[in-house]
Amino acid sequence: MRTQQDRDFKIEAHSHQAVFQKLIDVIDRLRAPDGCPWDREQTPESVRKYILEEAYELAEAIESGEPGECAEELGDLFFMLLFVSRMFEEAGDFSLDDALAMAEKKMIRRHPHIFGNLKVTNSQEVTANWQAIKAQESKEKGEVHSVLGHLPKALPALQRAFRIGERASRVGFDWENAEEVWNKIEEEQRELKKAIEAGAREEIEMELGDLLFSVANLARKLGINPEEALKGTLERFTSRFQYMERSLGKAGKDMAGSSSEELERAWKDAKAFKKT
Repeated sequence: MRTQQDRDFKIEAHSHQAVFQKLIDVIDRLRAPDGCPWDREQTPESVRKYILEEAYELAEAIESGEPGECAEELGDLFFMLLFVSRMFEEAGDFSLDDALAMAEKKMIRRHPHIFGNLKVTNSQEVTANWQAIKAQESKEKGEVHSVLGHLPKALPALQRAFRIGERASRVGFDWENAEEVWNKIEEEQRELKKAIEAGAREEIEMELGDLLFSVANLARKLGINPEEALKGTLERFTSRFQYMERSLGKAGKDMAGSSSEELERAWKDAKAFKKT
């Protein structure tokens, strides 16, 4: 027997389908022979960067807590996803229905505690079971399974470093505590210094990467996401730097024409002002 909730869901689903179809109609018009030249020239490869940009803009909107901004950015991301989906469909690769059906099957398969008979008691068991299912999927595809999984290389490197360390720790490949990671950071600093003194550019790059990876792992051991920490630092720096520009401008000066002493005083003023 269908409940009122079931009927409400069906009505809502049909409403969503109508809105999606309207947006697809817009995309079809843009991609038509007499459509927009720019939109007609695009390929899945050419719009990859726009998909990433829209995803980041949505993440920023969510962080702002403004529902209106979230709705706008979510719409922009949906447009880009439907846009690239249409390109694949035009090429005869797959349809939007194919992609959505694959997602539906995957979610059902990876949630046997909801759609099957598996019993779990907490989110940790859910995560462990999810990883086991992913490993089995990789095996069935003939892929070499790794605990590290398939983190996208397009992820920001600092975030990817954090996630790789996180996944390696699941099998015990980790430092015991933050103090041990700190010792590793000091070791990497010494190695980087030696590379700099030797002037070996490739070695400098490698050692600098090792140092950054160690810092990302220290953040993980401290329960801090390094990507978020760095983002906060960049926001503070930007705010203080722009305060310096305004302050020097009021005094009839600019950044480039100011002495190092003037810049230092302006920086200290900016730090003090932004703390109040």
